[in-house]
Amino acid sequence: MNQSLSFIRDLGKHREASVLAMLVAVAIYLSFASDYFLEPRNLLNVGRQASVVAIVALGQALVIIARGIDLSVGSVIGLSAVVGAVLMRDTGSETIGLVGGLATGLACGVVNGLLYTRFRINPFIATLGTLSIARGIALLMTGGIPVPFGGFAEFVGAGRIHNIPVSFLLMIVLAIIVHIFAVRTVTGREIYAIGDNPKASRLAGVNIHYIRLFVFALCGLLAGLGGLILAGNLASADPNLGMGYELDVIAAVILGGTALSGGRGSIIGVIIGALLMALLNNAFVLLGISAYWQVVTKGLVIIFAVGLDGLQRRGDDD
Repeated sequence: MNQSLSFIRDLGKHREASVLAMLVAVAIYLSFASDYFLEPRNLLNVGRQASVVAIVALGQALVIIARGIDLSVGSVIGLSAVVGAVLMRDTGSETIGLVGGLATGLACGVVNGLLYTRFRINPFIATLGTLSIARGIALLMTGGIPVPFGGFAEFVGAGRIHNIPVSFLLMIVLAIIVHIFAVRTVTGREIYAIGDNPKASRLAGVNIHYIRLFVFALCGLLAGLGGLILAGNLASADPNLGMGYELDVIAAVILGGTALSGGRGSIIGVIIGALLMALLNNAFVLLGISAYWQVVTKGLVIIFAVGLDGLQRRGDDD
C-alpha cells in the first residue's frame, strides 16, 4: 500500500510525464480497440477538438497560477460567438464581426478581473455570476435561435492547411507564445510569484491588482477567440455554444500540473491535458459508449487531477 502511494506521489511530482504516459496508454488501447482510431482523419479530428479547449485553457492556466479561477469561460465562448455573428450579419462587415467577438471576450475578462481586484469578490463567486449573465445575454440577443456565421472564422474553425486543421496550428502557435511569455518575461514570472506568495510579491513591489486583471482579461480574450473558432467550425453561432466547456478547460489545466493553490503550472502540461481530454471524448465515440458517461468521466478526471495535486503538495510539505 505504501509503495503504491509512493508511486502515485512520484507521478504527481512529474505531472507532465504522468499525463503524457496516460495519453500514450489511451492511444495504444484505442489503436487495438478500434480500427478507425489510427486513421489520419480521426487523429486530425482529435487535434481539432483539443484546439479550442487548449486555447482557452492557456488563459485559464495563468488565472489559476495567479490564485484565481474563471468559471465563466464556457458562457463567454457562447456570447463572443453570438456577438461576432450578429455584428457580421447586421453590418455586413466580417472584420467588425471578428473584432466585436474578440472584444466581447476581452470585456468579459476585464469585468471578471475588476470584480476580483476592485470589488474584492471571490473569483469563484464572481465568475459564477458572469457565467449566468453572459449566457443570458446571448440568449436574449438571439431568442435562442442560432445565427449564421462564416467567412474567415469558418476558415479558422473548419479550414485546413496541408490537411492539418487551422485551429490546431493556431493552438500550437499560441501555446509557444504563452509558454515564452510565462517563463521568459518579467510579467510572466510575476504571475508565478503572486500565486506562490502574494504578500511577498506585494512587498517586492509587484502590482498584484494589475497582474490579476491582466490574466483575467487574457483569459476572456482567448475564450472569445475560442468562441469564434467553434462558431466558424459549425458555420453558426448558437447561444448555447460552449456550454460545459469550463469543465473541460479546468480539467485540462489541472491535469497538466497547474496547482489550484497557485504558483505552479506548465503550459506544455496544459496542452497535453487538453489532448488527453479530447482523446477520451474520441474514445467514447469510437467505442460506442453513451455520451452520458462522458460527463461522469470528466468529473472523475477532475477529482483524480486534484487528488494528484494534493498528494504532490503533501509530498512537498514532507
